[in-house]
Amino acid sequence: MNDIIKILEKEGPLTGKELYEKTGIDELRLWRYCYKANEITVKTFGKKYLRLDKKIEGYARLSPSIMREFLTYSVVGLNKDIAEIERKAEILHENVKLISKRKYELAYNTVSKIVDFLEDSESIKNNICFMIAGDVVYDMAHSELRPEASSGKLVRGSDLDIIVISRNLADGFLRGLDLAIYKEKGFLIKNPQYMEEIDYVIKDISKAYEQMEFNDFKSMVASKILHEGIFLYGNREIFDDVKKMLVEKNIPEKLSKLEDEAIAHSKAAFKYLLENENELLEEEFTKYFYTKEESEEIF
Repeated sequence: MNDIIKILEKEGPLTGKELYEKTGIDELRLWRYCYKANEITVKTFGKKYLRLDKKIEGYARLSPSIMREFLTYSVVGLNKDIAEIERKAEILHENVKLISKRKYELAYNTVSKIVDFLEDSESIKNNICFMIAGDVVYDMAHSELRPEASSGKLVRGSDLDIIVISRNLADGFLRGLDLAIYKEKGFLIKNPQYMEEIDYVIKDISKAYEQMEFNDFKSMVASKILHEGIFLYGNREIFDDVKKMLVEKNIPEKLSKLEDEAIAHSKAAFKYLLENENELLEEEFTKYFYTKEESEEIF
């Protein structure tokens, strides 16, 4: 492990991923060493927020996972280089915010273009609201290449979680909108200029209200995404009505309780991983350190 100190002496502060690539040490062992070594400081940046995960008892966990936070949202360095560690973390945090801003702008430009090209676009715009959720709204979007789940094609980091809420729109309009978004989704994935993934759902406001019963996993995820979602395009009154419905159904309070549970679970996992140096079973690894599901399916 002295190699880690030597690398940090030579290179200066590095992200967790940069240090991992230079050492080749198993991520968990590297994470554990960096947090235990007296000579090393680990500076994390950004925000941790609630995710719902079927694999976790009670569904509540924090995102990013401990491993993802270490690799992507942490700077590791020697104690003597604390000023440089702080500076690099600040620069990286600003870059993450910029990525989030650019992804929001891409989402806005995409949906506004789609609606403008549809027949009777003004009627659609007046009876529909686009929201965006996920990493972007927390200023935590990243652009690291990853395979898109269905096609395996590489995409740039965080997807664009778009929720489309309609009010009294005919099925024909909704089918046309769905097809247009689906085509644009394919274009953005395949075009090397973008390599971005849209994950979207279209639903009437009445269905959104039904899902706020919060009585199963899908309805919990749907409610959480509507709660965290921010306005993107369309009729602002529909957006405001959705937010009022969430308050009426006590969704913010329910999610706050789940977030408290997720924070407690994360702290316990952190402590367990530091203290338990035995090799973890796969179930323990995914429960405590890393989950492949760093994003949620939207319903």
